[in-house]
Amino acid sequence: MDYEIIVVGGGHAGCEAAYASAYKGHKTLLITSNIKNIADMPCNPHIGGSAKGIVVREIDALGGIMGKVADKTHLQIKMLNASKGPAVQSLRAQGDKIAYPKEMLKVLNSLDNLTIKEGMVEDLIVENKTCKGVVLEDETKITSSIVILTTGTYLASDILVGNTRTRKGPHGERPSNNLSNKLANYGFKIIRLKTGTPQRIDRKTIDFSKTKLEPGDNKYLTFSFDLEPCYKIEEQLPCYLTYTTEKTHKIIRENLNKSSMYGALDDIKGIGPRYCPSIEDKVTRFADKERHQLFLEPESKYYDDIYVQGFSTSMPEDIQELMVHSLPGLENAKILKYGYAIEYDAIYPTQLNFSLETKVLNNLFTAGQINGTSGYEEAACQGLMAGINATLKLEGKSPLILKRSDAYIGVLIDDLITKGIRDPYRLLTSRAEFRLLLRSDNADLRLRKIGYDVGLINEKQLEKLKNKEDNINKLKDFLKNNKLKITDEIKKKFISNNIEVPSSTLSLEQLIKRPEISMNFLSSIINIDFDEEIKEQVSINLKYEGYINKAIKEAQKMLKLEEKQIPSDIDYDKIKNIASEARQKLKEVRPQTIAQAIRISGVNPSDISILSIYLRKEYPYES
Repeated sequence: MDYEIIVVGGGHAGCEAAYASAYKGHKTLLITSNIKNIADMPCNPHIGGSAKGIVVREIDALGGIMGKVADKTHLQIKMLNASKGPAVQSLRAQGDKIAYPKEMLKVLNSLDNLTIKEGMVEDLIVENKTCKGVVLEDETKITSSIVILTTGTYLASDILVGNTRTRKGPHGERPSNNLSNKLANYGFKIIRLKTGTPQRIDRKTIDFSKTKLEPGDNKYLTFSFDLEPCYKIEEQLPCYLTYTTEKTHKIIRENLNKSSMYGALDDIKGIGPRYCPSIEDKVTRFADKERHQLFLEPESKYYDDIYVQGFSTSMPEDIQELMVHSLPGLENAKILKYGYAIEYDAIYPTQLNFSLETKVLNNLFTAGQINGTSGYEEAACQGLMAGINATLKLEGKSPLILKRSDAYIGVLIDDLITKGIRDPYRLLTSRAEFRLLLRSDNADLRLRKIGYDVGLINEKQLEKLKNKEDNINKLKDFLKNNKLKITDEIKKKFISNNIEVPSSTLSLEQLIKRPEISMNFLSSIINIDFDEEIKEQVSINLKYEGYINKAIKEAQKMLKLEEKQIPSDIDYDKIKNIASEARQKLKEVRPQTIAQAIRISGVNPSDISILSIYLRKEYPYES
């Protein structure tokens, strides 16, 4: 074999997969069509966001690199939903489109076991349903034990603007024209998806006085559990908020038939992202809304392009001019790059195992947008998991399978494999039934030991985690064993902060459980000599103790159902009285457990009851 692992594609999934493989000492080849596009951000250069920011922290906790690179290169960072509960709080950083890829390439180049090669993969080497390498467009064959495909939106991709369709990838790069056809020939179900991007505007031509300033947070924040902040709060670049107008909507409605997605092209098969719609979709689907918010965000400190977040479109360029100039502050804006839609091939994700190895070909893993997801973060976490599981397979070890109660990464992979997709999948906090357990603040407590076990976290990092756990327990004991005597001076502090004065002496633990009492307030009364991170963790655990315990019990119930295995050789056609839709979905997904079967769309409780009875009768020892 030329290599142990070949990673195809240098986007966010490919970078994480290649890093995990090479860091663990496996001879790895990363093939990309253009080294300059490694870790590219063809759409908005932000990292994180609702739910996504938690995924970035999970990646870091497991030993991945996205969070560290983002921390070193961002322009601005803030905690979303800071005024809401901890289950929905999530970091979002505005990245630097120049600095982020450079830093990522620097990290990859530092790895002894990684080779980066420019090339276009057009086929796989397949023998007896097993992938054994890749074939480049010049017919060069490179062999490997395992191949990981992370091709992003480059499979047979077309750029759509108005009534024009051009066979190109993002930035006008050459796409892969043949690989998806080859995958179909090997037995993969190929689907067509679509996404889009808005205009880039010359900063100097925007009147920011007509917009609302959106600064970064005035406290230091990091995605990584290992890095100290690499920025100065006062030097963060601002973003700005503006809105569409009735004039904008009128222009869009009157020219809707000129949009690629609304009649200008009649051969579009791709389905766009439901949770990141084009502006045409917003105006059409939400006709009752008078306006839609748009964020004006810097792409880099090295140039003046401003990204119009929320204004993705496939309108012709002349209509885009009218649309942009109808926005407050952009009446005289100069468009540097026009928006476009991109249509591309992907594989239907129910063809994957939980390890992200495909069911169709042995030793072939896939990760990122080829699996039907959208977003850099969704791609990166899949790349990390594919890289981890590819190395574990090489090492003769069991794959790492994260449960829905372990991580958002587990939610994402389970959703893809169990439910499939209709449009590009995006992570949302609402998708996680145990989101109070899967918080941004505790990602290291949940996953860092797992990262150590798979070989991506070192002893020093593990020791830091143990110290954190020890300090959490020490603070809990301190709060439990110390009481606050209500003196006249203490009463005054309560009253001056509009907090009800306790009628009797209470332990600090009892006090912190009260919703109106914060750890900061308690610290102003009594010396609590612990780091802010420790105080935050303990405060959340105590204030939400009842809800957390309830969530843990629900998770344990689900884990019991996960233990009820379904034999891999089961013949669903032999199960009488099961609904035809359920039978078809069960045959397609082939769930491994009853818990997974319950989550399949189209499988109802009555179908589960019939299946359970059948298993007890036909497989008494397994069930």
